[in-house]
Amino acid sequence: MGNRVDSKRSEFDVLVVGSGIAGLFAARKAAKFARVCLVTKGQLSDTNTWLAQGGIAAAIGEDDSPQEHLADTLAAGAGACNPEAVAILVEEGPRCIQELLELGTPFDCDDGQLALTREGAHHKSRVLHCGGDATGRLIQQTLQEQLLSCPSLTVREHIFVSDLLVRDGAVCGVRTLSGEMIYAGAVILATGGLGQVFSRTTNPAVATGDGVAMAYRAGARMADLEFVQFHPTVFQGQSELETFLISEAVRGEGAVLRNKQGKRFMDSYHPLAELGPRDVVARAILAQMKKQHGFPVWLDITHQGRAFLQKRFPTIYEQARQRGLDLAKDWLPISPAAHYAMGGIATGLNGEASLPGLFACGEVACSGVHGANRLASNSLLEGLVFADRAVSFIEKNRQPLSVSLTTVKEQHVGIGRLADAEKIRQQLRRRMFEDAGLIRDGQALTSLQSELESLAKELPAGGTHQKLWETINLLTVAQLIVSGALWRRESRGGHYRADYPNQDQAYGRNLVTAKEDELRAPIAV
Repeated sequence: MGNRVDSKRSEFDVLVVGSGIAGLFAARKAAKFARVCLVTKGQLSDTNTWLAQGGIAAAIGEDDSPQEHLADTLAAGAGACNPEAVAILVEEGPRCIQELLELGTPFDCDDGQLALTREGAHHKSRVLHCGGDATGRLIQQTLQEQLLSCPSLTVREHIFVSDLLVRDGAVCGVRTLSGEMIYAGAVILATGGLGQVFSRTTNPAVATGDGVAMAYRAGARMADLEFVQFHPTVFQGQSELETFLISEAVRGEGAVLRNKQGKRFMDSYHPLAELGPRDVVARAILAQMKKQHGFPVWLDITHQGRAFLQKRFPTIYEQARQRGLDLAKDWLPISPAAHYAMGGIATGLNGEASLPGLFACGEVACSGVHGANRLASNSLLEGLVFADRAVSFIEKNRQPLSVSLTTVKEQHVGIGRLADAEKIRQQLRRRMFEDAGLIRDGQALTSLQSELESLAKELPAGGTHQKLWETINLLTVAQLIVSGALWRRESRGGHYRADYPNQDQAYGRNLVTAKEDELRAPIAV
């Protein structure tokens, strides 16, 4: 394959970090013209993509159009989207779907036609799905099969990337936890989300915000990290860890929300009731729970027959069954949990970050598509479209790889003992969920900011354990979220301030910051 790999140094044309839909799609496209290495911190399947249930949105129906998809996306984004980025998403999305079909992705069909369903804040049925509620897993499996058969591609699992390598202000590779330097002409971060910064989340254990943190340390600009989406319907078991996502598609198929007394309540909160924007539905559930002294609300889809539910939602049906509940007979106890980060590494229309040589796509990036509140099932599509654009940009602007070991700057962060890190990790996750979650206010955020600063001082220097690095990354991400939430003295989309409950046009711009910037001196974009 022509790739030279040793224990200290390796070189590639393109390095992809992350193995969700964005990373897999980018690596496959780049391998057509370049020597590519894909590294991931766990197994290839340890991703949010693998867990994605609902589907992937695209305007492919006869009664639909990119313009209507654009309108729904902009409305959900609450004035914080980049309309140009959204236009790219909805116009190029159908072509990416066609490419998935050509690769053999097993999208569900009805009578020989692609099955399309509707989710919250969509005004048309435009969500494709696979295996009922196994969309992400089946897309990922399809892409993995293609990837592993590619001769110009090196795939390395269980490789933890600790930081970016920077030379003369440009990114030229990464440093791994083992001390290996992997150099590349272009680095694409597709490291996924940051949900583990909150104690209650739908995200897998690997979602510790590593890409955001390493890019921030290297000096890349960040955007919109105050906008975090909480999924309204997450199973609430006897413990914090007993959770599983209940797709918005369940409400798309007619499920209703009921309070402790069994009465529907969403009609009082939004004209679309259960199909309102996620932030509205999540806060309505939280309001009901407060009235019920913390008791969860119920999700009821018992009006659908067992045969339909087993076919349409086999994963959810089985998860409920394992907990002694029958989806066709029982209401499920649910409450919100952290789900998706709209913000991340600020990128242009081709996935390019502010540092030359660095690209980002998928949830780690802030492309401007999602604004203040992601429209349901737009995330998988964004991963495809902007991975495709980033690779096309790299191909057209290829730079020769020329790196001297002596001139590379490592953004190394020393961190301390594992026991200290685990204690800090649990404390910051709990505190972030309490005071930087669904409902925020200035006083609590200010107190939390001071607490996070104190926690940062408790991490002594030294150590090479992955958990330690993940803790410092979570702490970095937490501080960025809180700083952004303090700056945004209004309520918009996934960011809600109880002390500033209304939208304020003075904040109708995005908070973009880099390590050297003052967080309260935003750059309007």
